[in-house]
Amino acid sequence: MSDKRMDVVGPGELGADDRKMWRELRTASRAPANPFMDPAFSVAVGLVRPRARVAVLREDGIPVGFFPHERGFAGRGRAIGLGVSDSQGVVLREGVRLDARALLRACALSSWEFDSLEAGQHPFLPHASEALASPVVDLGDGFERYTESLRHRSPGFLKQTLAKERKLARQVGEVRFVYDDPDPGALRALMRWKSAQYRRTGRRDRFAQEWITRLVDLLARSDDPECRGTTSVLYAGGRPVAAHFGLRSPTVLSWWFPAYDRAYGKYSPGLVLLSRILEAAAADGIELVDLGSGPARYKESFKTRDLTVHAGAVVRPGPGGALHRLGREPVRAARRFVRDRPRLARTAARALEELGRLRDR
Repeated sequence: MSDKRMDVVGPGELGADDRKMWRELRTASRAPANPFMDPAFSVAVGLVRPRARVAVLREDGIPVGFFPHERGFAGRGRAIGLGVSDSQGVVLREGVRLDARALLRACALSSWEFDSLEAGQHPFLPHASEALASPVVDLGDGFERYTESLRHRSPGFLKQTLAKERKLARQVGEVRFVYDDPDPGALRALMRWKSAQYRRTGRRDRFAQEWITRLVDLLARSDDPECRGTTSVLYAGGRPVAAHFGLRSPTVLSWWFPAYDRAYGKYSPGLVLLSRILEAAAADGIELVDLGSGPARYKESFKTRDLTVHAGAVVRPGPGGALHRLGREPVRAARRFVRDRPRLARTAARALEELGRLRDR
């Protein structure tokens, strides 16, 4: 009979053998090598979120599972990096079965909230309250094959994007693209543009939260090939006009923080940038670009298919679970109500934009 135990540790306390086993389990699962599911992401979050934890499940001393999470007031748990993480869940050896509530009890959690639970997460799927489409771009067959498909599906869109790039070069100056720009000034410009976009659209400014800014800085400086940040920049006339900070593994690039200078908005620099990134990523061995859940017209134009991610929460009986329901369920229900009604969603988006304009006056 095997000896089973579970240790709950800070991400930085994981040993080299633990991190190696984590990656081996991910590879064996045949799931996409999403960098958010790599131990390096959890370690980086642990450096900026002191209540980050990882439950390590062992059989006869050998790790067979890893459950990264954060623990808040009254044991309210959340996916590690919730709010910026685009792929969440537990990493398990094939054949290992878990009961979600028993796992939470062992971690001293009263609830565990997720908003981008990856497919195949059997312990948590019964607790999902909604399924969300997450558009992706498949580049495994190369960029030329992808553009052939795009030209067939959206000929007008591709032609317009190329025309905008030519117009940008003609009216602003030479267009130059850097796939992995080490200049910290480019990342700072991106953060300014993105903060302005959040305020303009009436949404919470993520870069006003210190832990997110610190996390991005840490990942931007990382040289870990399994999980590192990359800043891609589109220049015109010698100045940056659009940029994207993403997280990548050797085969998956996660579309994370895109933004552009509104002064050049008529040239659609964000679309030009994404097109250039896809070409460079394919040449760099990236097989999948995950555009992330959330509605956006450009994602529908660029995507090749959708993955499914899930939002919801595991809630244990008791005061902590009741506290979670009181605090989160009405908000989540309201979001679902709006999202399922496109006309209402458009009205809500316009109201948020107006609120943002008033805030900036």
